[in-house]
Amino acid sequence: MRARVYRTLKNEFLCQLDESGEEIVATPLGKLLKSGIVVGDYVTLKVGVSGAYEIHAIEPRVNEISRVLPRVAKKKVTAANCDILIITVSATNPDYKRGIIDRFLLRAIEWQIHPVVIFNKMDLFNAEMFDLSFEQQRLAPLGVSCFEVSAVDPTYEPRFMQAGFEDLKNYITGKTAIFLGQSGVGKSEMISALSGGDIKLRSNEIGKGGKGAHTTTWSEIVNCGDFCFIDSPGIRSFSLDDFDPGSLMSFFPDIFDIASQCKFRDCLHHPNSTGCAFSKLEDSLENEMVLSRLESYCRFYEESSANPHWDKKKY
Repeated sequence: MRARVYRTLKNEFLCQLDESGEEIVATPLGKLLKSGIVVGDYVTLKVGVSGAYEIHAIEPRVNEISRVLPRVAKKKVTAANCDILIITVSATNPDYKRGIIDRFLLRAIEWQIHPVVIFNKMDLFNAEMFDLSFEQQRLAPLGVSCFEVSAVDPTYEPRFMQAGFEDLKNYITGKTAIFLGQSGVGKSEMISALSGGDIKLRSNEIGKGGKGAHTTTWSEIVNCGDFCFIDSPGIRSFSLDDFDPGSLMSFFPDIFDIASQCKFRDCLHHPNSTGCAFSKLEDSLENEMVLSRLESYCRFYEESSANPHWDKKKY
């Protein structure tokens, strides 16, 4: 029988049966115990001679969420098979930060999870704060789905975008999500609102500098009725120490083709870089969006280059 792992319990795993939805505890057989079963894995179960459930096989994963273990210089997979990565940002309090989205998008691309951006607190938004249309359009080449909502007022109707709270609820139905957000943007309130108020969370959002205040020390899937979300300590830090600056541009697929047209392969894409293809772009709204993404790339390149890559721990 097929099931999904919802939580790890030392050498046992809490699983939900596909057919009945019943939650049971299962034990992996032999080498599977050391194979690294994680939350989100789909497994094949059998009932053993003793009547207990046994895990006999693990299905191939669609994607993986991982975290760095600096002390042992390894990456550890903490969860798998996530459908969408939801980045929550606020219109104000705290102010909207474009770079936060671009930073989280790096992980979405690395983990191969479809990105979604929720513009929250839109009941407090006015057009002088930032150009919402521009922000949505600059994300379009990456296939990002955007929603305009207010977690504290689910009846809020979108004024600037076509997709609102009800559209978001319909979109995530039947999916497994991971929610990311800077401290104060309303991530916990958003999860509670989307679950119809059934799920109450302590604030465990990403704080200043990308450091988190996560309240759990293990990964688990939380069932919210119409959807599930993965609560994982693997998202505590969003520093870029583990990124190779030499391959960073591959995580910017929307501007990679332009970068490949630069005269020199080691082009830094600065305004005074000789032969830089970006310096030849004409003034247009589309190119303004391209340059906004390039700005994030250059900032992240500098951050990931703070230590020579050869001196970085190999994960």
